[in-house]
Amino acid sequence: MNPIFNQNIFLVKEKIGMFKASNNYDIFNPENNELVLTCREPNLGFFTKLFRFTDYKRMTPFDIEIRTASGELTIQIKRGVTIFRSDIDVFDGGGRKIGVFKQKFFSFGGRFDVHDHQDKHLCTLQGKWTGWDFKFNKDNKELANVSKKWAGLGKEFFTSADNYIINITDVAEESALRPLLIAAVMCIDMVFKE
Repeated sequence: MNPIFNQNIFLVKEKIGMFKASNNYDIFNPENNELVLTCREPNLGFFTKLFRFTDYKRMTPFDIEIRTASGELTIQIKRGVTIFRSDIDVFDGGGRKIGVFKQKFFSFGGRFDVHDHQDKHLCTLQGKWTGWDFKFNKDNKELANVSKKWAGLGKEFFTSADNYIINITDVAEESALRPLLIAAVMCIDMVFKE
């Protein structure tokens, strides 16, 4: 696991572009505004690009790469075409499967379970239908949260519609769950919010 995943707070900023079909994000350390990770969809096919501009956008496949600022591949997230629910596979930089996200068929606000590579349930990502707040929970204990607002460095700021904060509150630094949490957050927009 790359040591960058040991930090607890990440600021995610979506890269905006006119007529863009791919989802691209830059991930920063909010305390010093240093770019730590990039999230890109470099290999979109023609038909996927075409369907991204329709009402079928949520059903399109994706192949997301999360890289360090220096370009090292750390996580790859893949999903095929979907209709009702998604199973999303997560791989490390060497192509080994490290987990899977299993979307619930019906939930208010969005929900999926995070499993390891052996299909063991690790936690659940649950959103609120009233806004953009998501929590990772295991046995009624919050492990991390994702929000559009953040209290940090003595003041609170509100991020724009395409920016949000990931705050890991109760996961050990060397835990294999940490990269899966970051990967899951990158899927929120594509699975629930598009």
